Amino acid sequence: MSHYFAERPEAASAPGSVTLALPDLHLRLETDRGMFSPDRVDAGTRILLETVPPPPADGDLLDLGCGYGPIALTMATRAPQATVWAVDVNRRALELCARNAATAALYKVRCTHADEVPGDVRFRAIWSNPAIRIGKAALHEMLLRWLGRLTPDGAAHLVVQKHLGSDSLQRWLEEQGFTAARAASRSAYRILKVTPR
Repeated sequence: MSHYFAERPEAASAPGSVTLALPDLHLRLETDRGMFSPDRVDAGTRILLETVPPPPADGDLLDLGCGYGPIALTMATRAPQATVWAVDVNRRALELCARNAATAALYKVRCTHADEVPGDVRFRAIWSNPAIRIGKAALHEMLLRWLGRLTPDGAAHLVVQKHLGSDSLQRWLEEQGFTAARAASRSAYRILKVTPR
């Protein structure tokens, strides 16, 4: 089975496109098989983008697990002076994210493999629909790695389905020394706001 979180997906290419329509932007995004939700913008992603407060106007922002780019491109549209790091391990998704950013003339989006982000970059905001299905241990490792790079005044917003463990994840984040609060709840999805203590 080929997973969207594989570096080089085994699924044969089958290019497609989806529309991301929000009150403040309308984007046509190229997609392909072998990545997360290639047939439509995922409901969790849409709820995140409809409920999260505006990102900081400048500095470095992070879309963790960017896929073909709906979250990163929304951040870049809403904060055109900021540098948006669109991070994933899936090379096919990163190529599409970069193409979608170029098509939208969002030139401050950096579509970058997770292992290639400079270690000194700190993020004022992290938005993510995290890859819950990679397993709890890998998820926890990923979140600790990136949440630890928030600036002191930074905040992460994560969207997690209730039945996939949003409440237990909130408790775990608190145990790791973060402040984790439910910022919104809709259609069995939770938006968790995570800040350094």
